[in-house]
Amino acid sequence: MTPSPGTKVEAADRRAAVPQQETTEHRGALAIVMTLCFGGLVASLMQTLIIPVQPELPRLLHTSIPNASWVITATLLGGAIAMPIAGRLGDIYGKQRVLLASSMLLVLGSLICALGGSLIPVLIGRAVQGLAMGFIPVGISLMREVTPPRMTSMAVSAMSATLGVGGAIGLPLAAWIAQTFDWRGLFWVSAGLAVLMTVLVAIIVPNIKDASRGRLDIVGAITLAIGLSAVLVAISKGKDWGWLSATTVASFVIGLVVLLAWGFYELRKNDPLVDLRTSAKPAVLLTNLAAIAIGFGMMAQAIVVPMMLEVPVAGGGFGQSIMQAGLWMAPGGLMMLAFAPISGWLINTLGAKLTLAMGATVLGLGYLCGFFLMNAPWQLAVASVIASAGVGIGYAAMPTLIMDSVPITEAGAAVGFNGLMRAVGTTLSSALMAVVLAASTLDLGGHAVPTHSAFRWCFLIGAIAAFVGVGITLLIPKTKAVLAQEQVA
Repeated sequence: MTPSPGTKVEAADRRAAVPQQETTEHRGALAIVMTLCFGGLVASLMQTLIIPVQPELPRLLHTSIPNASWVITATLLGGAIAMPIAGRLGDIYGKQRVLLASSMLLVLGSLICALGGSLIPVLIGRAVQGLAMGFIPVGISLMREVTPPRMTSMAVSAMSATLGVGGAIGLPLAAWIAQTFDWRGLFWVSAGLAVLMTVLVAIIVPNIKDASRGRLDIVGAITLAIGLSAVLVAISKGKDWGWLSATTVASFVIGLVVLLAWGFYELRKNDPLVDLRTSAKPAVLLTNLAAIAIGFGMMAQAIVVPMMLEVPVAGGGFGQSIMQAGLWMAPGGLMMLAFAPISGWLINTLGAKLTLAMGATVLGLGYLCGFFLMNAPWQLAVASVIASAGVGIGYAAMPTLIMDSVPITEAGAAVGFNGLMRAVGTTLSSALMAVVLAASTLDLGGHAVPTHSAFRWCFLIGAIAAFVGVGITLLIPKTKAVLAQEQVA
């Protein structure tokens, strides 16, 4: 039977409509990805926002140096606590709602800091800003639901890169704002960015109803927060309090006991905050252990390189200002962003496991470069760029490995827990680098500065951590999802 002309025209219209529909969907997905990446960038900026004015905080807030150091610790604790809890909330109530809540928390925290003129309000504001870090794991887990399959790896890579990019470019940006305006200008700018972030999420990011049902495990969330806070505070403040002091030991032991109790409670809970049985699967467990190693490696270069750049020439450093040090570090952050599409391509071509191993290897090579080449600022910048490329590749692959290993209804909580493991790595790195740098110092005009050999040891430790991450990654077994994809290919 010969089709009528009208039938031919309708079929042609349908064929013509398919590419147009795909183009429209691609543009919509791209807008969502760009919005989520912008939000992740703004949230991660909070990590380095306060560093340029850190030496002035005791005077600005009318407090002591040890008390002022809590301004940075508060954000660290807020972020570590928020990531697994925000991920679970996203699985239960919808990820767009949690993204909006995280954005509004960032607005609130920024305003509290901008309006507060003493230690307590600024501490509260910084802790609330830290809670906004929950935006990143929730945004990453949402990528799989709002992007076409061929675009997902690229989107996850770009979103993951914002963790490092925000921290790297935040230093020179914050230094410029602090030098140009009053210190409160840092928080007024962050409040403005957070408002824009909130508006974009409300308009562009869809509210997808997830299949997960249940309630937030309030007891689990509270005990996790208490246990984490106690352990991370002990690690962060151990140098100031004394590693064997009663305060440090008590904080660490109490934290461990609470976390063990939390683990037993979660295993007996039908609807836990974090499914520890899923987290104990070899693919998930080993990915989280690799996250600790790579998070350790990322933080090591973020601490060591700027400090060495800023140490006076007489002390073996390069006498750079905070702004100059930030500018030397900025290419590393841009390298993470540049590697986002490359990371996505590597994940699609080689798989997430080999991509993560490759990223950790590049990170280790960056540290070895710093170990052998540390005689000029440009050499440190090259080492930082190489290490940052490794971090960018590794950070992109980890969420993909996690999401391939867990049900979609648990993706937010699982990615959030992986983010927590990275935070544990960065905290351990910060503490260990402080110990190493303090172990070998020179007296320079009444101020102790680390020696050249102390910086060299830090680079070596960072390289070892990265290569440990490579070894752990190579032990990760293939998941059923990956095996199925290989059979189809």
